Amino acid sequence: MTGIENWIEKLKKAEKTCLLQDGRRKIHYTFPDKTELAEEYNVQTGELLIRKWRKKSTLGATLPWEFEVGQAMENPIQGSETCDIRENSNNPIFTRQDTISSFQWRIRNMFYSSDNYFVELDEQQRSLIVKTKNKKYYKKFTIPDMERIGMGLNSKSLSYSHANNTLIITYMKPSEFINMEKLISAELSKTKASKDGDVECNPS
Repeated sequence: MTGIENWIEKLKKAEKTCLLQDGRRKIHYTFPDKTELAEEYNVQTGELLIRKWRKKSTLGATLPWEFEVGQAMENPIQGSETCDIRENSNNPIFTRQDTISSFQWRIRNMFYSSDNYFVELDEQQRSLIVKTKNKKYYKKFTIPDMERIGMGLNSKSLSYSHANNTLIITYMKPSEFINMEKLISAELSKTKASKDGDVECNPS
């Protein structure tokens, strides 16, 4: 069985609930080991907006959600007395937000000129590397989606651009991966919404 087949089978066996709310299709998975996966899709476009994971600790306690795609809603600090120390608002902010055809990351607050950036692919370690000529920024990260199915990376699929103080990194999804997502969408069509009436949660 291939990595893609293993992943699809794992999703099939998980407990699933589906909710249509505020223009989003929200899917919640619970796996046999009690690990939870929550995803949110744009109903109109089918684009993945949020993917987050929650696991159990070794003692069985529920750990906080970890975002893989999208980010948590920020809680604004009310009043100056709430917190004396705040994160510098000019620090680089790294987030992932995919499209239908690509994995995509945005690093905001990158104020250097566009020729200052290097974006490379380490095919052996299946990771992407972002760094600057002036050695002010370095980040190494993977594509968990590709890791889960054991699929390697190809430097020809990688590109990046810089505009409005934001570095945008794009990795085009392989055709095999896109086909897998279509198969998963077909499987999700069998899951009905748990709220807002008896509405079948058909993928776009």
